[in-house]
Amino acid sequence: MNRRTRYQQGSVQREKRRNGPDVWVFRWRQSTPEGGSKRRKAIVGSVLALPTEAAALKAAHALRIDANQETPQAEGGPSTIAQLIAHYRLKELAGEDQGRKAFSTRAAYECYLKAWILPRWGEHRLDQVKPVAVEEWLGSIKRARGTKAKIRNLMSALFHHAMRYEWVDRNPIKLVRQSAKREKVPDVFELAELQLLLSKLSVRERTLVLLDAATGLRVSELLALRWRDVDFENLELRVTRSIWHQVVGDCKTEASAKPVPMDEYMAEDLKRWHRQSPYPMPDDWVFASPSMRGQQPYWPDNLMKRYIKPVARAIGIHKNIGWHTFRHSFGTLLKANGEDVKTVQELLRHANSRITLDVYTQAVNSNKRAAQSKVVRMMVPGVGHREVENDPRNLRQGA
Repeated sequence: MNRRTRYQQGSVQREKRRNGPDVWVFRWRQSTPEGGSKRRKAIVGSVLALPTEAAALKAAHALRIDANQETPQAEGGPSTIAQLIAHYRLKELAGEDQGRKAFSTRAAYECYLKAWILPRWGEHRLDQVKPVAVEEWLGSIKRARGTKAKIRNLMSALFHHAMRYEWVDRNPIKLVRQSAKREKVPDVFELAELQLLLSKLSVRERTLVLLDAATGLRVSELLALRWRDVDFENLELRVTRSIWHQVVGDCKTEASAKPVPMDEYMAEDLKRWHRQSPYPMPDDWVFASPSMRGQQPYWPDNLMKRYIKPVARAIGIHKNIGWHTFRHSFGTLLKANGEDVKTVQELLRHANSRITLDVYTQAVNSNKRAAQSKVVRMMVPGVGHREVENDPRNLRQGA
């Protein structure tokens, strides 16, 4: 007969640290595959954040739930949304499992949890969260539809997490309706605006803008490039990482990690910047920050606000532009050129264009580079290219 698994309360003890304040440590026993058990412990927090043992015990609730995964549902599961969130943070946003999500995603989740979900739903029991109430609450939030859709999706992820651990048997958020449709079309550059902007920027900013506008790279991927990622011989950029708030992580999706074609003119621009860059070694960042002695790339907001936007305003461009504007412009120009949807999808490295993937055939690298080259020639007048000149589908704009 199997021995009944008992619910563990665990214990919280204060431990001294040589450097820094004392910390609270939660201790419990974990079953082993051989049928025995071993002692485990985890830091709950510092005494500065948790001044009393009672506060530490409350904060350790998620660890206590995790220590009792094998106990019956009635004994081990969280009773409130706040407790569910604590366990979700423990398993999905921290520790060894934090690699499941990019750092930027985890930071955004924390923002939504702290600012919206916890204040409104934290004290509610799991069975008190009703679809209509959540839908009405989202409707009252004075935020863009896209933001409200992200909050709704995170709440759904919380209940999906609870279902995985068998604490609930249904996800009420699946019945919550919330549109993510844009409320206005994002600004894009006209061809003349891009041409003029590129002609007025200095070498560093020009190279950045041309790379962004002719590859569709996300700025987090663009600034995470090292010189060893630039393959001048095969005309490719190896996009293997991203950086957000100076934290380096994996690319957003598997599709994002595919090599990006590099037009010959873009390669020449990069070579010109390589000759001028104070950090030209293979392991150096392509856009390394001198103020950080090359240890970090530039901050994207700093480059945009101090160097690119002022030039844009000076030449009469008063649109609401940002780094993503170049990505939107790239997609718009590809579409205007009549490129097939699969080529556009692969150049933008979207992972979720399922209809596109089902309907269109695989785009080969030569097609992707030819499509990209058209956009480059549109941005940089006077640069000839035999493939573009002989293409029967020649540009309908600026040809």
